[in-house]
Formats: sequence, structure tokens, C-alpha cells
Amino acid sequence: MQLLLAGDDWAEDHHDVELMDESGRTLARARLPEGAAGMARLHAMIGEQLGEDAETAEVRVGIETDRGLWVTALAAAGYTVFGVNPLQVARYRERHGVSGAKSDAADAHTMADMVRTDAHQLRAVAADSPAAQAVKVVARAHKTLIWERTRQVQRLRYQLRDYFPAALEAYPDLDAPDALELLARATDPASAARLTTAQVAAALKRARRRDIAGKTAAIRAALRSPQLAQPPQVTAACAAVVRSLTAVITAISEQVKVLEGSWRGRCRRISVSTRTLRSSHPSPAWDPSPAPGCSQNSATTRAATPAPRLARTTPPPARSPANPASAKPSWPGTCTTTGFATPSTARPSPP
Repeated sequence: MQLLLAGDDWAEDHHDVELMDESGRTLARARLPEGAAGMARLHAMIGEQLGEDAETAEVRVGIETDRGLWVTALAAAGYTVFGVNPLQVARYRERHGVSGAKSDAADAHTMADMVRTDAHQLRAVAADSPAAQAVKVVARAHKTLIWERTRQVQRLRYQLRDYFPAALEAYPDLDAPDALELLARATDPASAARLTTAQVAAALKRARRRDIAGKTAAIRAALRSPQLAQPPQVTAACAAVVRSLTAVITAISEQVKVLEGSWRGRCRRISVSTRTLRSSHPSPAWDPSPAPGCSQNSATTRAATPAPRLARTTPPPARSPANPASAKPSWPGTCTTTGFATPSTARPSPP
């Protein structure tokens, strides 16, 4: 079974992530935004590294928290999540360097290496509440669709490389909406060269791209660049395959957005329910009512309410002779550590 390790150094608005294999080799690094968009990119990164064995692989994630919507989504997606104490990360970092230098990327690497070598020493986070189970279904389907889209994009890239490499230069992101729209409109070099400036600019505008004029010129220049030509029959066959793959990727992308909306809505409901629960059930540490048997001012000290003392009903044990070594001990009634001897026949005192 393939094993993939991930370290996640989180902040309020982003996550620094590093992926590592079993040998400790760094596979990928990225800074991801907080929320569903960042989670989608993380699934895509993991899917690219796992390939066809994604469903049978084990993914371990180390992160410096064990709560929050991001952790819930990671655990619900089927990853093994380890909530690592920040002090553990700092101590582990000192094992490999004493300079004290700290960075988000270095912490992500440290946590990935921790779950690689010391997973048996860490505690895994579980998502087992009813709300988390609902997120689990959506998050796993969301992850599976992103992995499937990644596979289809890779197949599309290999197909274009065989007969239409100019498209790879014109469309760096093959799963982007504008790239899919333009590929579906022109799937072979001849039809792509006939794309007008208005058609390319309209696709970029619908995809909400910036610098539409500059990107339009770059795409048209790449599509009109000279290249080796395949026989017409081969080109037509490859164009048919590209057309099918483009339609599949477009459909998967639409459903990914649908599941992202469902995932975001369920996570929002979890957040609202958590705030409501905390407001209606305050933490015991801040409960103003005193515990039974305690005074109002005894919340932080034990000396506020003195404990009752019991009267002694038996005399204290007699002190041992001056030379304890010469006295004959009566086991088990002799205490050799304090110098007091209690005869074995003496009645015990009440507590």
C-alpha cells in the first residue's frame, strides 16, 4: 500500500503544505488558501502524487491543531490527521538544527517528517459526530471527483502532446474554464488557428481573467506557431478524443462546484451549531455557581473552605528507643524511615 505524508502549517487565511514520500523525499510544496478552494487544491496535489493507486493509498497529515473546519474536512475525506502540539514541533525541529530559524515552509516539512517517523507517538483526530459524518460523505465525494478530474486532465495533456503541442503552450491550465471552452470550440491546429480575437477574449472574460488583452494575444500567438503536422486521419481521431475528454472534464468541474457548495454549507451549519452550543452551555471553568460544599470564593483555592479535622481517639505511637538498631523490630508495625515504631498489636487510628 502506498503511503503519502503531508505537513500542514496553518494560519488564519492560508496553509503551507508539503508532501513527502516514505523515504523522506519532498514531492510538492504549496501555499493554499483557507476554505473550500484550498481544500480542492490540496486534494488535487495529493491526487497527482498518488495517481491510479489513490483509493488504496494511505495519506497521513500532520497539523498543529486538532479542531476546526479544515481538520474536520481532512479527517472526513479519509486522511489520517494527527493534531501535533506546537511544542512538539519546536522540539522536533531542534533535532535537526540548532540555529532556531523558523519559517512556515520549514514547519510544514517538520510535521511531514514527524508523521513519517513518529506517527506511533502521535494522536489521530477522529470525525465521528453526526454532523462530521455528513461532511464525511460530501468531502470524500469531493475528493474523489477532484482526483478523477486530475486523471482526465493528465490524459488530455498526453493526447495533446501527441498531435497538438501548441495547445499546451496556449493553455497552461487545462482544467480552467476558458481553456476547456476554447478546446471544445477548436480541437485541432487548423480550427484553433482560425479562432478570432473576439472569441478568445469572450472566453477569458467569462472565466473572469485579468489582463484579457495580453492573454488573448499570447494564446493566439501560441496557437498560430508552426508545428509538425500529423496525417489528417490521425489528427481527426485525436481531435475526437480531445473533444470527449474536454466534455468529461467540464462535467466533473461543474459537479465539483456543486459539492463545494454543499461542503461549505454543511461546514457553516457546523460552525453555527458550535457557537450556539457554547453560548447555551458555558465552560465549567467559567461557571459562576459554586460546586456543592464549596463557598462562593473557593473557585481558585482549596484553603477557602477548611476541611474538618477528626478528633484523635487513640494515643500517638510511642517513640522508638534511642538506639533503633538495638531494638527488636516487630514487622510489619515498624517504620524504619521515620524512626517511629508501632507495635503490631496496636489498634489503628481513624483516618
